[in-house]
Amino acid sequence: MRYIHHSSHSAQTQKRICMVAALLSLILGLGAVATVHAQAVITSSAPAMSVAQLHFEPQYRQLRHEFKADNAYNTVAFVEKYWRIAGNTGFNASIHHVEKILQDAGYQKEVNGESDSPLTYRIETKKMKRPTWEPVDARLSIVGDATPLLSFASNRNMIAVNSASTPEGGVEAEVVYVGKGSAAELDAKEVQGKIVFVENGAGAVYGQAVKRGAIGVVAYAMPGYTQPQKYTNSIQFQTVPYLDAKRQIWSVVLSYQAKEKLKQALSKSSVKLAVKVETKLYESEELTLIANVRGRSLADQRFVFSAHVQEPGANDNATGVGTLAEMARVTAKLVQQKTIAPERTITFMWGDEINSTARYIAENPQRAAGIQWGLSLDMVGEDVSKTGGSFLIEKMPDPSAIWTRGNEKHTEWGGSVLKESDMMPNYFTDFLLNRCRQQALENGWQVNANPYEGGSDHTPFLTAKIPGLLMWHFTDTFYHTDLDRLDKVSKEEMRNVGISALATAFGLTSADETTVAHIIDELLANATDRLLTEFALSEKAVQGGADAAKEKHIIEVWANWYVQAFEKVRALPSGGMTQKLTTRLQSAQVELNMLSKRLQSKLM
Repeated sequence: MRYIHHSSHSAQTQKRICMVAALLSLILGLGAVATVHAQAVITSSAPAMSVAQLHFEPQYRQLRHEFKADNAYNTVAFVEKYWRIAGNTGFNASIHHVEKILQDAGYQKEVNGESDSPLTYRIETKKMKRPTWEPVDARLSIVGDATPLLSFASNRNMIAVNSASTPEGGVEAEVVYVGKGSAAELDAKEVQGKIVFVENGAGAVYGQAVKRGAIGVVAYAMPGYTQPQKYTNSIQFQTVPYLDAKRQIWSVVLSYQAKEKLKQALSKSSVKLAVKVETKLYESEELTLIANVRGRSLADQRFVFSAHVQEPGANDNATGVGTLAEMARVTAKLVQQKTIAPERTITFMWGDEINSTARYIAENPQRAAGIQWGLSLDMVGEDVSKTGGSFLIEKMPDPSAIWTRGNEKHTEWGGSVLKESDMMPNYFTDFLLNRCRQQALENGWQVNANPYEGGSDHTPFLTAKIPGLLMWHFTDTFYHTDLDRLDKVSKEEMRNVGISALATAFGLTSADETTVAHIIDELLANATDRLLTEFALSEKAVQGGADAAKEKHIIEVWANWYVQAFEKVRALPSGGMTQKLTTRLQSAQVELNMLSKRLQSKLM
């Protein structure tokens, strides 16, 4: 759905009047917060575009025209064919496929460095500490049963990562059930020369099985959200440790259907399995592809995008690879057309999850000092009607990771509870959310957020105290399973993500006085909404018997978080802070502190 600016502006004016009235009412001690908040919600449901959104909208129109979802999808189709581990055939083929896209878009291979051209790329190589791994073929059967339990042709996740091959022609051996695979369960059985069967992750028992002389491990472990009793032939890939070439044994991962059939057979008598596994373990180099759109006046400062290549799935993370490739192409085209001219450098990176990003930051301290923002694209193309997931922005550490309540919730992936000392106040979360919500005005895209959890390419940025965010989807029924294939991918989701991510990068890397003024206004609106929401939750909690002082503290922490986030805005204007911006920023901080104190007093 598209929105007409003149009618939207009228609706937004009404909303802003309501908000101002709400603030005055609170500051003066008039009116009920719950009523005011309800009015704001009702008003915001109207098809409205704020003054700030109107400022950014020309960029959106341009990006919507230029971003070709078919290009992203075609890259996904190429990449998802391969089982990708850093250094293996599929990983390297994916890197070189994106390299060709960059070349066609006008990026030049670096000779002397990033300053060679406004558009450059390079492939960094690193000798791997251990061999890379590649699955080739596998088959698992109960001896005497004509129908195989599993075959690689239909279950490409059945071979555990780092599994060795069986001897040529395969093996037949007795299988021994060891429950969860504890030391006591293993010691209670004779596993020498036999196959260990464990209802746990293969990695949990692998080393002990090798030590006790087992010739192989079969394992079953499927989390509930993958619905194994519905998708009975689905397998979530697992990894076993790499020991060394001599000690490595084979390992196969079971589907629910295969696990149940094997257990049923074992309940009747002893069982022999016929197993054939073929894998490759070989020395290789790890590749990281880095492309740069060089900034004009602040080239040493940069916005870094990261999308990891490894893993076998389509959504995870061929969609990140494909979306980022199309984003790099679009950016190059707009630069060549002189439609955009970023003041800061925009960097696109494809590599090994976490490792490539961490090295990019750690190996060059001067470059790391210039990284202003990091954004990871991981699982960004789900067809949510099929996967059951939703689009999410994983926020930087903020108070919602301490007090997760109301509409806030962690995903099934999970995360540790943070402390107040872990907080990283910054405008980045809100700016990205606002840009995604603006894209949602076009087509009703569902945009959600989750408290910080970690586990992807945003974590190296945060570890280095660099603002870092994750764009992703969860909970995905097919996460890490062999059902994560091209038929679960949505072109529209990748388009929404790509446009929103580029609008974010373009806005921040060339932020002038006008843009920063709008960012301050948006941040204040978000902060106000957050405080009103937290107050409503705290008020209800106090009415239910909660400690008012503790609830007051939550509001205080949120207010302080946003006040400090405003401070980070000072480094944003490409031409430096003006007095006008300084006054505007300070006014926003004062307004927020006044609201916070008023809300706290009402709780006490």
